[in-house]
Amino acid sequence: MNAQHHFDGYIDNDRWQSDVYLSVIEDYRTLDGINDEQIITKIASDTSGYFQFKGNQLDTQQKIYKLHVDNCESYNQGSNHFDGHCADSRDILFIAKSNDSITFPLSFEAQMFCDIISNNPKTASFIKIDSLKEEMKFAYTEFRSKANRDLNNKKWFKSLQDYGEDLNEPLAELYIYAFLSDRSNQFHNYYLENLKNNSYYDQLLERLKNQYPNSSYARQYEAELTSDKFIISSTSEKESGINWTNLVIGLLIASVLLNLWFVFSAKKRKLKQHTKAKEQLTKQEQNVLDLLLGDNTNKDIAETLFVSVSTVKTHVNNVYKKLNVSSRDELKSLFNN
Repeated sequence: MNAQHHFDGYIDNDRWQSDVYLSVIEDYRTLDGINDEQIITKIASDTSGYFQFKGNQLDTQQKIYKLHVDNCESYNQGSNHFDGHCADSRDILFIAKSNDSITFPLSFEAQMFCDIISNNPKTASFIKIDSLKEEMKFAYTEFRSKANRDLNNKKWFKSLQDYGEDLNEPLAELYIYAFLSDRSNQFHNYYLENLKNNSYYDQLLERLKNQYPNSSYARQYEAELTSDKFIISSTSEKESGINWTNLVIGLLIASVLLNLWFVFSAKKRKLKQHTKAKEQLTKQEQNVLDLLLGDNTNKDIAETLFVSVSTVKTHVNNVYKKLNVSSRDELKSLFNN
């Protein structure tokens, strides 16, 4: 008898169908669903609503279990609870092992179960956590502002994590973790930020490995933690890469613009110098200069200007003197660069 479990309680037969289901939850991400693969057995309550599960079907190591009732009959394909969902259902999650005795007393109105009586002090951990979650939800809805949300994120993450650790039950902490890290929650982004710098998550992994070695819970949690850390790392690197890319692009653009400005400024200064230099020359000397820059010989220049070669030589010497050069190459270098 000591190796057997014994769960009993009452349901409201006027409210629910008589079948009560007992399931084991190996995947903590399916806490809210109804999965036929997780159902261990079912029992029909008697006319008073009393039910009991007993036997030796449970693991000697503590696991997460669920009792649930619903009004979705399996033969009704429109509301088959074996499709993973039933809109009209009620469940209770608890921690147990093979030799636990638990009583779930009759409750009232919305809830199926209330106070739990158990020889296992860890059984009701989820119920206690749920009461904190209700307080948390109220705190978030009291003032719908970003400031209030930021304060509550910091407060409740720490409160729930500290409370879970004080329970000295890693499975209860997993229940909290599944809630805080749920991507459908408004504070999922805060969870990712919290994961960056909070050692709590790695410590929880150690507690799971120590207390539940080689369990599906520890393996799943480690895989999720690794995945989320990779997401954070990839996002940070991507953001960092974008910043560096923008910086490099900005510097390149600035460098190009600066070079263009220098080139433009240099050309502008050179043009100004050329204009000023030409102003020192007579009209005929300017004509000679233009022809010199066009690689014309003295003879070519004489024929173009209808003057003698000796006159061209005189004009060339005057141009050299006024512009402070001594050869055609220097003249070209002055005006063409």
